[in-house]
Amino acid sequence: MLGTYFYHEIIRKNIISFGTLFNNIYIKHLDKSGAVTNQQKVGLSYGPMQKFLAKIQQQEDLTKPVAISLPRMSFEMTNIQYDSSRKAGVTQTFKATDGTNMKKVFMPVPYNIGFELNIFSKLNDDALQIVEQILPFFQPSFNLTLDLIDSIGEKRDTPVVLDSIDFQDDYEGSFQTRRALIYTLRFTVKTYLFGPIADSTDGLIRKVQVDISSSTDTQTAKREVRYTATPKALEDKNSDGQINSADDALLGPSDDFGFNENWDFFQDSKTYSPTQQQDIW
Repeated sequence: MLGTYFYHEIIRKNIISFGTLFNNIYIKHLDKSGAVTNQQKVGLSYGPMQKFLAKIQQQEDLTKPVAISLPRMSFEMTNIQYDSSRKAGVTQTFKATDGTNMKKVFMPVPYNIGFELNIFSKLNDDALQIVEQILPFFQPSFNLTLDLIDSIGEKRDTPVVLDSIDFQDDYEGSFQTRRALIYTLRFTVKTYLFGPIADSTDGLIRKVQVDISSSTDTQTAKREVRYTATPKALEDKNSDGQINSADDALLGPSDDFGFNENWDFFQDSKTYSPTQQQDIW
């Protein structure tokens, strides 16, 4: 297994999706009459808190244009940890399709990705406006739908859980020192990581059969009712002007389809043999 190259960009997609949650937040300043005097979109960047705090502290002269503008937000991935509470069977697999061919996919592995969202502001009201636009959506989680693997159309709801909120007032030194109020929101993204995807040697399932018996003894029970279901074409696959069993046989793994259903009743006390694929005494 190790040494087989694959890269689904799942961690990258989680980082981008997390940042997208907070890239459209605004603050407003009002005058005494309640009229809006200024509306500002809050900038968002990926990077550690220390990086942005250092930029603020390096520029004490608030009149110089090179000073970083506040309020501002930054976020970063802080850790990745295996989540045993969501563990599925190690060897379980499922079938998927890339539109043409069947694929064999092992069950994904649950991992939690830690994130920090830092809010920098020189005015407490600005920071509170930002925080209040975020918190109501987390109770304590918010679901994101991510397309984890494009090739097989694997989409999953990914909970983003708000774990904690910290506050820091970095205001030390003289009056010329630039003040920075910092709110730190910590999140856990409960995602899944997939291994390599292989071509499936198994054929497409084209028939499902269920035998029903009134007896509860599974060793001696004889089938009395049989339910079978096969795929039914919804369009003329062979272009002969009609939709029939010939079109059913041409259905592929990515085609939309209905079902042909049938119920049969028996009184001959036979059972179905999967190895012989027929009813036997």
